[in-house]
Amino acid sequence: MRIALGLEYDGRGFFGWQSQADVASVQDALERALGEIAGAPARVHAAGRTDTGVHALQQVAHFDTEAQRPLSAWVRGVNRYLPDSVAVLWAHPVADDFHARFSATGRHYRYVLLNRAVRPALAAGRVGWFPRPLDAAPMREAAALLLGEHDFSAFRAAECQAKSPVKTLHRLDIARQGDVLTFDLHANAFLYHMVRNIVGALVYVGAGRQPPAWLGDLLAARDRTRAAPTFAPDGLYFAGVDYDAAWGLPPTAPASRLP
Repeated sequence: MRIALGLEYDGRGFFGWQSQADVASVQDALERALGEIAGAPARVHAAGRTDTGVHALQQVAHFDTEAQRPLSAWVRGVNRYLPDSVAVLWAHPVADDFHARFSATGRHYRYVLLNRAVRPALAAGRVGWFPRPLDAAPMREAAALLLGEHDFSAFRAAECQAKSPVKTLHRLDIARQGDVLTFDLHANAFLYHMVRNIVGALVYVGAGRQPPAWLGDLLAARDRTRAAPTFAPDGLYFAGVDYDAAWGLPPTAPASRLP
């Protein structure tokens, strides 16, 4: 049978989601824990392959197993064998043609940025940081230029393996609460480093280094070398996945809380 899982994790101790030789990954930790409960190896597939140091508020993965276990075993049982930085939130049986990645119709990311002169201590590794003042108004003006279907080559890492740079960005909201800026993005799919590259460009605008119209120029130019540097992974969270209601999954909308 095929089981879908909802997960949250702190990415600071991992070299991303995907299994790699000789380094710790979230996928490896989860597969080991599932194997303990299933009594056999389990291969998991995720909705999004988060990068080194990137966190998740609501990741979705699936695996196949012949083991007959209550759903609680795939939650509380698996969590017994996971490190403290990873937790299964829910488990749900799905049809055999469900795929955590390919059945997804949209993905949500959140970037949390601390904007104050002093670096973070308690939130170190869990928020991005920019020490100079940022004006959210021109950042929102610039963000609006990215909405819709575009070629996002200017915000695509050189290592990106996506077949097409054309994606549809449905939402890019910027909220401020005290010293914390929160960027919430929703798209049908994202390119490698796309969110961090967008945040980096918006920070240039908020700091007064570029006007809002610059983001439109970057889109048109489709040239990554003309854009801002990739922003730090620390404040980036995989926040949720969209699926057709026919799959019967628990709500996978973005978590409402700040991390």
